[in-house]
Amino acid sequence: MPLMGSLYIGSSGLQTSQNALNTTAHNLSNVDTTGYTRQQVQQSNRAYVTLSTDPKSISNKQTGLGVTYSRVKQVRDYFLDKTYRKESGRSMFYEVSTEVMEEVESQLGELNGEAFQTTMTDFWTAIQELSKDPSSSVTQGLIVQRANEFVQRAGAVYDGLSSYQNNLNTQIKQNVDKINKYGNQLLTLNDQIRAIESGGIEHANDLRDARNQILDELAELTNMTFSEDRYGSVSVQIEGVDFVKDGTCYEIALKTDEATGFYTPFWPQDATYTVRADGTRDYNIDGAEVFDLSVEISSDLNTDIGGLKAMLLARGDHRANYTDLAEGKYDSVSQSVVMNIQGEFDQMIHNVVTKVNDILAKAAGVQTGDLKLADGTTRSNVRYCVSDPNGYMRMEDGSPIQLFTKVTTDGYEKVIGEDGVTEYWIMKDEDPDSPESLYTIGNLQVNPALTKEPSKLGFRLADGSEDKETADALKAAFTEEAYTLNPNVQKKTTFVDYYTDLVSQVSNSGYVFLSIYENQVSTVEATQSAREQVIGVSTDEELSNMIKFQNAYNASSRYINVISEMLEHIISTLGV
Repeated sequence: MPLMGSLYIGSSGLQTSQNALNTTAHNLSNVDTTGYTRQQVQQSNRAYVTLSTDPKSISNKQTGLGVTYSRVKQVRDYFLDKTYRKESGRSMFYEVSTEVMEEVESQLGELNGEAFQTTMTDFWTAIQELSKDPSSSVTQGLIVQRANEFVQRAGAVYDGLSSYQNNLNTQIKQNVDKINKYGNQLLTLNDQIRAIESGGIEHANDLRDARNQILDELAELTNMTFSEDRYGSVSVQIEGVDFVKDGTCYEIALKTDEATGFYTPFWPQDATYTVRADGTRDYNIDGAEVFDLSVEISSDLNTDIGGLKAMLLARGDHRANYTDLAEGKYDSVSQSVVMNIQGEFDQMIHNVVTKVNDILAKAAGVQTGDLKLADGTTRSNVRYCVSDPNGYMRMEDGSPIQLFTKVTTDGYEKVIGEDGVTEYWIMKDEDPDSPESLYTIGNLQVNPALTKEPSKLGFRLADGSEDKETADALKAAFTEEAYTLNPNVQKKTTFVDYYTDLVSQVSNSGYVFLSIYENQVSTVEATQSAREQVIGVSTDEELSNMIKFQNAYNASSRYINVISEMLEHIISTLGV
């Protein structure tokens, strides 16, 4: 090869070594940068110059033109990325679930420094004291006072659970906004990467790092899958539906429930809508929801992935009460931690309230049967009594005394018998479809008349004797094993133990979630460790590469110097 041509070989070595040193320095400067992927230099031969061809020879006569810096590639493992993102999403699901259980346990365990169990114990103690001396104004006043505390603190616990639902609801909106933001960032990065790499020479590795970091964070929030086309653009699917594809981000929208204010994420492109008078759209999101919350949560089915889904499940879709625990309805709330506890807690309060009221009603002479009315109709199988203002356990209007009353409606309805004269009081039935008819925490109070004058209870019969039977019935009601937490629990419990079992159930569920979460953390850490071995920057390796490329640079420099000296010697010699 001519000596002048040899200079190009040395020059290519200098350029390639310098570029390799720059890449190595870039790796070292980003050793602690979150999301950075180690970059690796690839070198190749420049095109050969063919001097002659000879079919009889093994190869043609060629001379090389040196080395070229062909590309800098990211060192990543697609399968490790896929595994890490799947397991990190599952880990986030159980992390959120664990945090929810801890918050619920805190709501149940402490109330301004005093456990609700203390309130239950105090009410039970007041019942016991009443059974010892029913006619005492002191014990009557104590039971009304403890009943007031019972209702007020029950309301505070339920309000705390409802407030936490609102908190989760706010987090859901924030996370949906974050997901949509990530989607638009991915679109921007796709465009930038295509623009840089379209020439086939440069590689937008730093932009790819930013994109991969977004995919990692997106995977924590949702069950997502991704793929990259030959042009370098990434497509993303969330819960099997396209989210980012072909230059479009299909943003997730939120449907707001008018009654609760709860948000439901849905796909606008899959929903139908009507246009209101003000020009806004009223969406029908049936079948367009992002998450199908009716599906069983299972790792085998991969339905336990994503923090957003865990928040939606925990929050539920409404404020639950005891009617949600009925057969056929419980499945709709069983997977929601907060709704399940709301329903079970409200059921405990409802059972206590109705049992106490029923015992007082029996003492007042309420009976069950058919009652013919003045309008010719018959009320079948109703609980009723004759109105008697002077009767035992009666109010001034002749209705039976209730310790607990509803805020919005009366417990009894006044009617006229078939003789057109006799007045009766009929106990109103509770209607699950009519919230104002229910004895629920949000619709409950202690009888205002008893709060003002507890001695109205009396507990003294017409003959002047104490009503020990009714007092003992109240005491027995608290020790009767007749109640279960929900339809899936077979164990019968008493009023006294119900709350303890409720808290234990929360604690046990929390322990299960915590155990799964800790196992998931170990899995994610192991996967991340394996991934870091591929994408992470090793300072020892990079320093070794730096020495190698520095020596290559020095060798190319010396090579050029030698050729330069040879040329100078030849020119000088020929010039003599």
